[in-house]
Amino acid sequence: MDLARTEVAPRRSRKESVTRMGLMALPVAFFAVFFAYPVTAIVARGLKIDGAWRFGRIGEVLAQSDIRHVLWFTTWQALASTALTLLIALPGAYVFARFDFRGKQVLRAVVTVPFVLPTVVVGTAFLALVGRGGLLDQLWGVRLDTTVWAILLAHVFFNYAVVVRTVGGLWSQLDPRQEEAARMLGASRFAAWRKVTLPALSPAVAAAALMVFLFTFTSFGVVQILGGPTFSTLEVEIYRQTSEIFDLATAAVLTIVQFVAVVAILAVHAWTVRRRETALRLVAPEVTVRRPRGAGQWALLGGVLASILVLLVLPLGVLVQRSLDAPGGYGFAYYKALTSADSGIFLVAPIAAIGNSLEYALAATAIAVVIGGLAAAALTRRTGRLVRGFDALLMLPLGVSAVTVGFGFLIALDEPPLDLRSSWILVPLAQALVGVPFVVRTMLPVLRAVDGRLREAAAVLGASPWRVWREVDLPLVRRALLIAAGFAFAVSLGEFGATVFIARPDNPTLPVAVARLLGRAGDLNYGQAMALSTILMVVCAVALLLLERIRTDRTGEF
Repeated sequence: MDLARTEVAPRRSRKESVTRMGLMALPVAFFAVFFAYPVTAIVARGLKIDGAWRFGRIGEVLAQSDIRHVLWFTTWQALASTALTLLIALPGAYVFARFDFRGKQVLRAVVTVPFVLPTVVVGTAFLALVGRGGLLDQLWGVRLDTTVWAILLAHVFFNYAVVVRTVGGLWSQLDPRQEEAARMLGASRFAAWRKVTLPALSPAVAAAALMVFLFTFTSFGVVQILGGPTFSTLEVEIYRQTSEIFDLATAAVLTIVQFVAVVAILAVHAWTVRRRETALRLVAPEVTVRRPRGAGQWALLGGVLASILVLLVLPLGVLVQRSLDAPGGYGFAYYKALTSADSGIFLVAPIAAIGNSLEYALAATAIAVVIGGLAAAALTRRTGRLVRGFDALLMLPLGVSAVTVGFGFLIALDEPPLDLRSSWILVPLAQALVGVPFVVRTMLPVLRAVDGRLREAAAVLGASPWRVWREVDLPLVRRALLIAAGFAFAVSLGEFGATVFIARPDNPTLPVAVARLLGRAGDLNYGQAMALSTILMVVCAVALLLLERIRTDRTGEF
């Protein structure tokens, strides 16, 4: 019997390895062709002269004072944004994890809406709040549109949900009786929290902080709109060097710098995620949620609700208000103007961008679900450096310059059989690169929660790997698959960094249309940008509300 088991184990291991490699084949090919190849092509175009690499150019670029200023501001504002986001969002994570109150499900969706909004819309919302003629300007004559504070607050607005979802998800699984036991032994409330809860939460807090730092370090749309000519992140500078100055060498150097930084951040993030998974196995699995008790808890709930209202809801409300504030009085004049192409900015009416964005996002979602689903299935067998490296590869599009990817599409995909420059599929492919990580992060925890013995029993009964997936995994992860598709659709709808290069003038997407309208002077263009941003916000909000209705506590890491 022992000999038989010894013979079966290697066969099963080999079969699992072959299955895993088969599942990884398509995602690896997709990322190689549509991510690694375009990025490598654009870097090579900037650093190669007469067929020879000029790596000395890296030192020359980094020695420039204006580039050093960009590097400093990129790092400084990312650190400040991360600290401010943690300070404001951690109380919210506790409230969502521990308290039960009316409207909690809707409020969770409201908190998540800013994260899936395009950065262009976020910048537009804060421009309407603190910019020229904005709410603060009208009430008190205060303008923050070209200051660091506007950028930091916009980053808090954008990343609040990252902390609430990541930290709150773990916090809800920590047994509160452990902290209560410490208090019964004489520890103060703060000491019990510091010695019991904080160590268990630290991996999740670190993971959330790293993700916020990553998103703010690579910030593009927010800084481009609010920063003006004074403030520029690496991503904004790459865009400026590529599209305005046409200095591909400098853009290539900045891309390499950003890539190295992102890889380092993702490596640390992967380590914190492994620590968080280890912690989750040590705590009670049940969720303890109750209504607030006592004046202190009700005050905390009220404070969190007030912060959400001011920081998250108010900018969106001002966005809607400015879209309705037409010269002739409040109405839908700016929305009606979207049906006309007389402004000369577009070859088609701006309203056509809505249909274009929906079509592109649907195609991108289908691609992301297929690629991300296969990748998540491969990662379910979570052993070995190969799997960990594959997981890191899937996260790279979230941090590598989307501007570089978009411009790389135009540079690299210009020869048969990959001459796609005039094809409509180019935009969905770029959007799918951003959607795949969200599909993987949503489906992976659910797939790993499936009892492996069910798969083994089906395989023993003669089921093929495809049938095992269809009969065992799919019924258990169907809900997670819907959630993953919803997130992929929302983030694809708002992708801007790459799309701004590859969207054709006669087929603009909503974020590209908003950016073009904001780039032109005049109240009509500004009002139409507000109207388009409001439409995009409503579409994202509806999608998130639908996702919350089918969401379960185990549906994904985000």
